[in-house]
Amino acid sequence: MTLSFDAHQMDSVLLLGAVVMLAAILAVRVSVGVGLPSLLLYLLMGVLLGEAGLGIEFEDANVAHALGFAALVLILAEGGLTTQWGEIRPVMKHGVALATVGVAVSVTVMAVGAHYLFGLDWQLAVLLGAVTSPTDAAAVFSVLRRVPLPRQLTGVLEAESGLNDAPTVLLVTLVSTGAALDHGVIGFVGIVLYELALGVAGGLLVGFGGAWVMRRVALPSSGLYPIAVLSLTILAYAGSAALHASGFAAVYTAALVLGNSELPHRTATRSFSEGVAWLAQIGLFVMLGLLVSPGRISLEHVAVAVLAGLLLTVVARPLSVFACSFVGRMDLREQLFVSWAGLRGAVPIVLATIPLADAVPQSTELFDIVFVMVVIYTLLTGPTLPWVARVLGVAHLEEPRDLEVEAAPLERIAADLLQVNITRKSRLHGVEVSELRLPAGVSVSLIVRDGHTMVPDGRTVLRRGDDLLVVTPRKLREATEERLRKVSRSGRVTQWWSDS
Repeated sequence: MTLSFDAHQMDSVLLLGAVVMLAAILAVRVSVGVGLPSLLLYLLMGVLLGEAGLGIEFEDANVAHALGFAALVLILAEGGLTTQWGEIRPVMKHGVALATVGVAVSVTVMAVGAHYLFGLDWQLAVLLGAVTSPTDAAAVFSVLRRVPLPRQLTGVLEAESGLNDAPTVLLVTLVSTGAALDHGVIGFVGIVLYELALGVAGGLLVGFGGAWVMRRVALPSSGLYPIAVLSLTILAYAGSAALHASGFAAVYTAALVLGNSELPHRTATRSFSEGVAWLAQIGLFVMLGLLVSPGRISLEHVAVAVLAGLLLTVVARPLSVFACSFVGRMDLREQLFVSWAGLRGAVPIVLATIPLADAVPQSTELFDIVFVMVVIYTLLTGPTLPWVARVLGVAHLEEPRDLEVEAAPLERIAADLLQVNITRKSRLHGVEVSELRLPAGVSVSLIVRDGHTMVPDGRTVLRRGDDLLVVTPRKLREATEERLRKVSRSGRVTQWWSDS
């Protein structure tokens, strides 16, 4: 097949794309102001561009499926690269439990309810449960990071959203193709565990191997480092998928390792991945909005969506959270918040394109129901999260934020130059340079304050908004960053806790 695409058509596509992109960027500001996840505005933009608005027709479920998976890879990569391992390590077991046991409980409750309450056949009922059970990484990362929660809760929710895509993708794919029980229940569980384990192993291999290479290769331009790191995460996904392992487990694992490794220009890499993830989210949600046909959605679809969402939010999600309470300490208030914070977004809609692409009977109705359900319950849960956190008493208004640290390699002396930004809530404010008690051989060489530079001495007092340039031998970099973070969180009192 020969594709014809001339320069004039390209001009039109670029014009429309630029207008949509700028409108989407402005929509982020609107969504933040009203407390809504921006995905709703992007979906609306897609609907308005589609057959009900400007008349752009897009009905290719296979293309939507492929592009949706590509976007999810980039979103999961950003989630892993920007997640602090120190925050999720204590609760990783809880996140894994929610992504496996919790998903299994949720799928079971939803499937049984959909079959007996809504009259769906078992294949469609299981598909409805599977596509609606995973939380959405983009929604969780964008909404929860604006809510002042203790690290335990954000860690659990971020770990869950990064990990639960992998098992649900496998489940939806196997059920859609009718191969779920070809090897029996035990065989099915074995296939899922095998693909997940192999995907995690592939992600660890690429993550640690890529970090080792990146630390030893001095690239000619700082802009190449973010591209290289993002390419490594995509390599983890594609390589694992080629070996019939879980690519989603691989990409998140590799990104988590790379994002927490001692790499040059880490802050630039995280900023780049965040920008790419925003681009992927915008494209993904607009595309999914294009795929929807509003005229096809009936009152029956809306009623089923409302009831299914109620079943998921009030019954399935809380039961899945309570079922995982055996792996970690979490009181009732925290469990209730985690139940309410199970944000759905693009992931359920993308997963609904799998049976659509496989031409499963009634898959179009399933897609429409899932779309309506995501819109309604995102409107319900997203804006109310801060209020629910306050009512349940889990919000920490004074929760300190970590430092922003950027590193550039000084290859000839085996040292790193750290650029440390003292954020608004950092307790480094008011601390003297000598009170930092950095490791021997490490020095604060320069302070940038209000656009002016100064060479500090031991009595220089640090202020909010300062940028510090810290020179550290590479072997002491980890200890230096850890010391800075301790003082940032606890202030000068930290000197009585540690001699490091």
